Amino acid sequence: MVRRTRLISRATAAAATLLLTTGPVPAAGAATPGPTNPTAKRLNAYWTPARMAAALPAPAPPTAPTAPTAPSTAAAAPADGPRPGEFIPPSRSFDGIPPVGTFFWTDAGGTGRTCSASVVHSPDHDLVLSAGHCLKGYSGTAPERNLGFVPQYHDGLKPFGIFPVRSNGVYVPQEYYDKGEHAGSAYDFGFAVTEPNQDGERLEDAVGAVRLLTGTGWFHAPVRMIGYPGGAPKPLECLSWTTRWVSDDPADPGTFERIACDGFVGGTSGGPMLVPWPGGWAVIGIIGGYHTGGNTPQISYSASFGSATRDLYDAATTGAPPAAPTS
Repeated sequence: MVRRTRLISRATAAAATLLLTTGPVPAAGAATPGPTNPTAKRLNAYWTPARMAAALPAPAPPTAPTAPTAPSTAAAAPADGPRPGEFIPPSRSFDGIPPVGTFFWTDAGGTGRTCSASVVHSPDHDLVLSAGHCLKGYSGTAPERNLGFVPQYHDGLKPFGIFPVRSNGVYVPQEYYDKGEHAGSAYDFGFAVTEPNQDGERLEDAVGAVRLLTGTGWFHAPVRMIGYPGGAPKPLECLSWTTRWVSDDPADPGTFERIACDGFVGGTSGGPMLVPWPGGWAVIGIIGGYHTGGNTPQISYSASFGSATRDLYDAATTGAPPAAPTS
């Protein structure tokens, strides 16, 4: 245990150095912008600083039903939270990095909503990664409700404009639709294919991207986690490490990445867990899964990125028909 603690301390110290020496992923270069995008111009006008500041986190799914048990056989409550005496790395607010931002949209009642997300490298330079519970309402031909992605949003600013999500451009695993937010917790991730911004720039050309890593297991250090708390003027970042967590809740089965970071409240769902990568960063998880990313501000979870994540990425980058609810 002492040896492991020392290793974690060294990894955290190394992460602090990396934050000072590793800049944002560079943009793709001098790509020629296309024609102006009227949809992006409309969204840019709609999402004023006041509307963005007032947007609320995506609503949490209803609690999964549990079967009644006799008092003598009742199980202990799931331990979704910090352990006694566990060190919780602090977070800090900052102006963000270009490949990480937030989605804004209006729900069926007209209320502004928000979730965190990150730009992942793709052949067409147009792909965003977030949580499945943030994106699932936009499957198939769901009506457009002012859905757009704002890279590096902070202090009411849109430094790179806004990027609309393409019609039929939301990709969430079929298993997540079929099983639901709880039984399908291990599939709580999704991709969105964007259109150019109001100036005709493709997303990755404008802001760069992080690399998607799959099949790398549960243990990573150092990890830089970034998320946008609902209503906050700036994002949060935290330096920590991930470990393996087997769900203790039969209603939310699966094995997840677990990370301790303070202050990650509603709105941070979909925020990336990043590891250093040549030239920038790579994403090994997002806040989503096992009670939709965590029930406390100190502990977050990610669905494991494996073959299902890679298959979904392949579908999104090849233009395959996206999955959709069966009913």
